[in-house]
Amino acid sequence: MDTLRAVRARGISKCFGDVVALDGVDFDVTQGQIHGLVGPNGAGKTTLLGLLLGLAVADGGTLEILGTQVGRAFAAPDGVAGFVDGPGLYPSLTARQNLAALARLRGQGEGAADIDDVLAQVGLRDVADDKARGFSLGMRQRLGLAAALLTRPRLLILDEPSNGLDPAGKRQVHQVLNQLAVDGTTVILSSHRMDDLEALCSEVTILATGRVVFCGPPSKLAAENCELDYRLRTSDPKAARQLAGEIEGVRIVDDVTARQDDELLVVRGMVPALDELVSALVKSQVAVRELAPVVSPLEAAFLALTDQQEQQESDR
Repeated sequence: MDTLRAVRARGISKCFGDVVALDGVDFDVTQGQIHGLVGPNGAGKTTLLGLLLGLAVADGGTLEILGTQVGRAFAAPDGVAGFVDGPGLYPSLTARQNLAALARLRGQGEGAADIDDVLAQVGLRDVADDKARGFSLGMRQRLGLAAALLTRPRLLILDEPSNGLDPAGKRQVHQVLNQLAVDGTTVILSSHRMDDLEALCSEVTILATGRVVFCGPPSKLAAENCELDYRLRTSDPKAARQLAGEIEGVRIVDDVTARQDDELLVVRGMVPALDELVSALVKSQVAVRELAPVVSPLEAAFLALTDQQEQQESDR
């Protein structure tokens, strides 16, 4: 195995009765990387994460995790931690007691110092002695992350870690994940939040109908997408509208929000055409106050790829 790979999967298949969850999936994750796993509901994301965590075994293909060939046993190699479908917690125990109980189950002992450390990492030190049943969804997610960190994993697998997080909680989790990657831990996270993936991931894998439809940097995915809609706000909306109509490859979109806001223009085009429009606006001394995608490039490309795959499956 390539020593730089934390995960190497080839031709992975998994069925549940007549339902094909994974169909010949190849999946590579580099060590020390934050890798995103995305796809519509039913695409096979949870199944793949379950295989990585040792909660299920593949029907076919080969899987290597942290240099270890995964066999037919329901167990993940040492150094792997995380959760799918939300963390498993004891509602009647406090945050600190939950982590102490999990540490004992893993044969780690009480580890009080480590427990306090991971609670501080995820921003839960002030509620360490509060019972988990009173925690919000976001707090439970952070406690699940703390439980995974307690094992000092080399591969961390997280399913929707930003669920229920407020902006401060999300920033805290992002800081933790980025620092883990800097320190050499590999992170695989599944999320429907495209902004999280764009902020965190150096690579993403997109699944649709149990197959990989893309794997690579988000920037490449966005670049390979075709036209996007952009919100354009300038110091002279009338002049901006006129110039947009003169640039080849740029179209003005009839947008509901734009119709209600005289200062806003929604234009459609590829990046080179938008660059030409901005240049023309600057030459005409029209200030550009906002130019942002209506939908993120990653989300637009994701929708295009998954729709295409689903249409191909339907045609078959």
